[in-house]
Amino acid sequence: MKRIFGLHVSREMTLLWLVELLLSFSVIYAMLSPAVVSPAPGVAAEDLLSTVAGAGFAAMLAATIGGTALAIGLYRPDVCLEWRRQLINAVVAAAVAFPAVVVLSETLDISLSHDYLLWLGKVLLAWAVILLVTRYAFGVAMRMKLFARRIIVIGDGKRASRLGALIRQQRGGFFELASAPIGFPIQPADTAGLLERLRSESIWGVVIAAAPPHTLPMPELMACKLHGIRVYDDISFWEHHLGRIDLENIEPERLLFADGFASGPVESAIRRLFDVVASAALLVLALPLMMLTALAVKIDSPGPVFYCQERVGLYGRGFTLFKFRSMRIDAEAEGAPRWAARKDPRITRVGAFIRLTRIDELPQLLNVLRGEMSFIGPRPERPHFVEQLEAVIPFYRERASVKPGITGWAQVNYPYGASVDDARAKLTYDLYYVKNRSLFLDLLILISTIRVILFQEGAR
Repeated sequence: MKRIFGLHVSREMTLLWLVELLLSFSVIYAMLSPAVVSPAPGVAAEDLLSTVAGAGFAAMLAATIGGTALAIGLYRPDVCLEWRRQLINAVVAAAVAFPAVVVLSETLDISLSHDYLLWLGKVLLAWAVILLVTRYAFGVAMRMKLFARRIIVIGDGKRASRLGALIRQQRGGFFELASAPIGFPIQPADTAGLLERLRSESIWGVVIAAAPPHTLPMPELMACKLHGIRVYDDISFWEHHLGRIDLENIEPERLLFADGFASGPVESAIRRLFDVVASAALLVLALPLMMLTALAVKIDSPGPVFYCQERVGLYGRGFTLFKFRSMRIDAEAEGAPRWAARKDPRITRVGAFIRLTRIDELPQLLNVLRGEMSFIGPRPERPHFVEQLEAVIPFYRERASVKPGITGWAQVNYPYGASVDDARAKLTYDLYYVKNRSLFLDLLILISTIRVILFQEGAR
């Protein structure tokens, strides 16, 4: 993992994106010609296709296509292992990239002739061929474990086994557990020649999943670190490499003295400005769709168009959440709040569609405009469930230290939650966001949300 703007990102996926970006640029630049790229009247084609201008134009096209591929989810390790998912994602990315590059071309005053649009199609086809070649090579390398970083765990049964199970669940991940973990308590025989043993087994890092620390072989572990072998405790490994916070073992004082959990006034002002401008613009653009949705909801089933419900917001303050109604009006006739289930019979026909496409959440733009929500943040929960979850899940209250959001780190990494166990798992992501919140992380979440919506991930 490499640290970019304070966040750990996969160096392998970053390298793959840069390689494909460079190849795309090279192909686009080589395909440029005055016959297809015609500027607006008054601009000479030779000026547009000069070395500097042509390179700039090719770079912008390549960046647009590469950014679209990133948003669609083509740079997720698990996708790189499945040809079917790669092909589907590539087709969707090309379909989304085409109008994006058309808009870019109009911005640059490029004449949208038939020849130019045909040329764009050829560019996207060439890009798809590049993907097939690079992904085949990358997939072979992953299966051969050329990128695998071997780690060994020092720890007791429960903590070590939880970490090991989580690492094994990371399909397409870049970590491989060594076959012989070191048990806990540490025996002198375990640490004799530790450095030589780890180097002979090509161990990349050591993860300490044990407490208390004073019982660890500090001189031997320090020697490992000084010779280039990474040494982590399991809580740091969860955060830096898995994008989560370990709720089971983290202690309150560790969170108290940890970096993060802060947002400066400039960053907060930028985030609020984005919320206001984006929510107002989207409300205007989505107004026709919202009117059609309101009509469909009204025709489909009796009851109000909007579903207004109390939710818990910043610092535990309540607010009224707006959504399009997707369930029958007697959905909770028994009086007790219920989580939505798979194929929930309470969901109407129109409701199933608008929930799947996330159209039911468009009225939440009003909550964002009013300052009760943000675009990015933990999912706003109902007071009834908050009381239940705070009683059984540690640190659940801390997720309310930021505004709830329409989308968030948990929403793009974990499916819809419908149980206490789901809520516990999602909180590991929510706390990671609260601790590491930044404009760069917000951008990554917004990009990932495009993938979630297009591929209907986690909808219920």
